[in-house]
Amino acid sequence: MHFTPCRARLVVAAALAATLGLASPAWAVPSSTTVTAIPQSTEVNAPVQLAATVDCPSDPTGGLGVTFFDGSDLLDTVPVNANGQATYTATFASTGTHTITAAYNGNADCDASNSTTTVQVTATPTPPDPDPGLCLLACGGLINFNVGDITNTINNYTHKSKSHSKRHQR
Repeated sequence: MHFTPCRARLVVAAALAATLGLASPAWAVPSSTTVTAIPQSTEVNAPVQLAATVDCPSDPTGGLGVTFFDGSDLLDTVPVNANGQATYTATFASTGTHTITAAYNGNADCDASNSTTTVQVTATPTPPDPDPGLCLLACGGLINFNVGDITNTINNYTHKSKSHSKRHQR
Protein backbone atom coordinates (compact mmCIF):
# COMPACT_ATOMS: atom_id res chain seq x y z
CA MET A 1 0.00 0.00 0.00
CA HIS A 2 1.39 3.41 -0.98
CA PHE A 3 0.76 6.48 1.20
CA THR A 4 0.78 9.99 -0.19
CA PRO A 5 1.87 12.78 2.21
CA CYS A 6 -1.75 13.86 2.65
CA ARG A 7 -2.96 10.32 3.28
CA ALA A 8 -0.04 9.70 5.73
CA ARG A 9 -1.08 12.76 7.78
CA LEU A 10 -4.65 11.49 7.82
CA VAL A 11 -3.52 8.06 9.08
CA VAL A 12 -1.36 9.66 11.83
CA ALA A 13 -4.23 11.96 12.85
CA ALA A 14 -6.63 9.03 13.01
CA ALA A 15 -4.19 7.00 15.12
CA LEU A 16 -3.68 9.94 17.49
CA ALA A 17 -7.44 10.49 17.81
CA ALA A 18 -7.96 6.80 18.54
CA THR A 19 -5.23 6.89 21.21
CA LEU A 20 -6.63 10.02 22.85
CA GLY A 21 -10.13 8.56 22.66
CA LEU A 22 -8.92 5.53 24.60
CA ALA A 23 -7.06 7.66 27.16
CA SER A 24 -10.10 9.73 28.17
CA PRO A 25 -13.57 8.29 28.39
CA ALA A 26 -16.35 10.09 26.53
CA TRP A 27 -17.90 11.22 29.82
CA ALA A 28 -14.69 12.84 31.17
CA VAL A 29 -14.86 16.60 31.69
CA PRO A 30 -12.21 19.07 30.53
CA SER A 31 -9.34 19.94 32.87
CA SER A 32 -6.70 22.62 32.88
CA THR A 33 -3.20 22.45 34.28
CA THR A 34 -0.83 25.22 35.33
CA VAL A 35 2.82 24.72 36.21
CA THR A 36 5.18 26.96 38.17
CA ALA A 37 8.88 26.77 38.96
CA ILE A 38 10.33 28.26 42.14
CA PRO A 39 12.80 29.82 41.60
CA GLN A 40 12.53 30.48 37.86
CA SER A 41 16.17 31.53 37.71
CA THR A 42 18.80 29.37 39.37
CA GLU A 43 22.32 27.98 39.18
CA VAL A 44 23.48 24.57 37.93
CA ASN A 45 22.60 21.73 40.35
CA ALA A 46 20.48 23.97 42.62
CA PRO A 47 17.03 22.59 43.52
CA VAL A 48 13.94 23.96 41.75
CA GLN A 49 10.44 23.16 43.02
CA LEU A 50 8.11 22.35 40.12
CA ALA A 51 4.41 22.53 41.03
CA ALA A 52 1.49 21.59 38.81
CA THR A 53 -2.09 22.46 39.70
CA VAL A 54 -4.88 20.55 37.98
CA ASP A 55 -8.29 22.22 37.83
CA CYS A 56 -11.14 19.87 37.03
CA PRO A 57 -14.81 20.00 38.09
CA SER A 58 -14.45 16.31 38.98
CA ASP A 59 -11.83 14.66 41.19
CA PRO A 60 -8.41 14.86 39.43
CA THR A 61 -6.76 12.27 41.72
CA GLY A 62 -6.09 8.74 40.59
CA GLY A 63 -5.04 7.88 37.09
CA LEU A 64 -1.39 8.31 36.18
CA GLY A 65 -0.97 11.76 37.80
CA VAL A 66 1.26 14.47 36.31
CA THR A 67 4.37 13.81 34.23
CA PHE A 68 7.07 16.50 34.32
CA PHE A 69 9.35 17.00 31.30
CA ASP A 70 12.47 19.11 30.71
CA GLY A 71 12.11 19.66 26.97
CA SER A 72 11.66 16.12 25.67
CA ASP A 73 13.42 14.53 28.68
CA LEU A 74 11.12 12.78 31.13
CA LEU A 75 11.81 13.94 34.70
CA ASP A 76 9.21 12.00 36.72
CA THR A 77 5.53 11.14 37.06
CA VAL A 78 3.94 12.01 40.41
CA PRO A 79 0.43 11.53 41.79
CA VAL A 80 -2.07 14.38 42.09
CA ASN A 81 -3.21 15.06 45.67
CA ALA A 82 -6.75 15.90 46.81
CA ASN A 83 -6.07 19.63 46.22
CA GLY A 84 -5.16 18.97 42.57
CA GLN A 85 -1.45 19.53 43.24
CA ALA A 86 1.57 17.55 42.06
CA THR A 87 5.13 18.60 42.94
CA TYR A 88 8.60 17.54 41.93
CA THR A 89 12.03 18.89 42.87
CA ALA A 90 14.37 19.11 39.90
CA THR A 91 18.02 20.03 39.46
CA PHE A 92 19.58 20.98 36.15
CA ALA A 93 23.11 20.00 35.14
CA SER A 94 23.30 22.30 32.12
CA THR A 95 23.02 26.05 31.69
CA GLY A 96 20.44 27.77 29.52
CA THR A 97 16.67 27.98 29.27
CA HIS A 98 14.88 24.78 30.28
CA THR A 99 11.29 24.41 29.05
CA ILE A 100 9.30 22.55 31.69
CA THR A 101 6.05 20.81 30.78
CA ALA A 102 3.63 19.41 33.33
CA ALA A 103 1.30 16.97 31.58
CA TYR A 104 -1.75 15.84 33.57
CA ASN A 105 -2.51 12.36 32.26
CA GLY A 106 -6.22 12.45 33.04
CA ASN A 107 -8.37 9.85 34.77
CA ALA A 108 -11.84 8.37 34.34
CA ASP A 109 -13.46 11.72 35.25
CA CYS A 110 -11.04 14.38 33.94
CA ASP A 111 -9.50 14.87 30.50
CA ALA A 112 -5.75 15.26 30.09
CA SER A 113 -4.21 18.75 29.97
CA ASN A 114 -0.78 20.36 30.13
CA SER A 115 1.11 23.58 30.74
CA THR A 116 4.66 24.87 30.27
CA THR A 117 7.01 27.28 31.99
CA THR A 118 10.71 28.02 31.73
CA VAL A 119 13.63 27.88 34.14
CA GLN A 120 16.77 29.90 33.41
CA VAL A 121 19.90 28.10 34.64
CA THR A 122 23.27 29.86 34.96
CA ALA A 123 26.72 28.57 35.84
CA THR A 124 27.69 28.39 39.48
CA PRO A 125 30.06 31.28 40.21
CA THR A 126 33.66 30.31 40.83
CA PRO A 127 34.76 31.32 44.32
CA PRO A 128 37.75 33.67 44.41
CA ASP A 129 41.16 32.22 45.20
CA PRO A 130 41.95 32.60 48.88
CA ASP A 131 44.49 35.27 49.76
CA PRO A 132 47.59 34.02 51.53
CA GLY A 133 47.39 34.68 55.21
CA LEU A 134 46.55 32.99 58.45
CA CYS A 135 43.91 30.36 57.86
CA LEU A 136 41.69 28.68 60.40
CA LEU A 137 40.26 25.21 59.69
CA ALA A 138 41.66 25.05 56.15
CA CYS A 139 43.04 27.62 53.75
CA GLY A 140 40.34 28.54 51.30
CA GLY A 141 37.75 27.13 53.69
CA LEU A 142 35.01 28.87 55.52
CA ILE A 143 37.17 30.94 57.85
CA ASN A 144 40.07 32.83 56.30
CA PHE A 145 41.58 36.15 57.20
CA ASN A 146 44.76 38.06 56.44
CA VAL A 147 47.04 39.53 59.04
CA GLY A 148 47.97 42.40 56.72
CA ASP A 149 50.70 44.98 57.39
CA ILE A 150 50.92 45.52 61.11
CA THR A 151 53.33 48.19 62.29
CA ASN A 152 53.72 49.11 65.93
CA THR A 153 56.04 51.97 66.65
CA ILE A 154 57.07 52.46 70.25
CA ASN A 155 58.15 55.96 71.11
CA ASN A 156 61.30 55.97 73.16
CA TYR A 157 60.84 59.13 75.07
CA THR A 158 63.47 59.81 77.62
CA HIS A 159 62.32 62.00 80.44
CA LYS A 160 65.00 63.65 82.46
CA SER A 161 64.05 65.60 85.45
CA LYS A 162 65.97 68.74 86.41
CA SER A 163 67.03 67.35 89.74
CA HIS A 164 68.31 64.18 88.18
CA SER A 165 70.34 66.13 85.64
CA LYS A 166 71.80 68.40 88.31
CA ARG A 167 72.76 65.46 90.49
CA HIS A 168 74.77 63.89 87.72
CA GLN A 169 76.52 67.16 86.97
CA ARG A 170 78.06 67.42 90.49
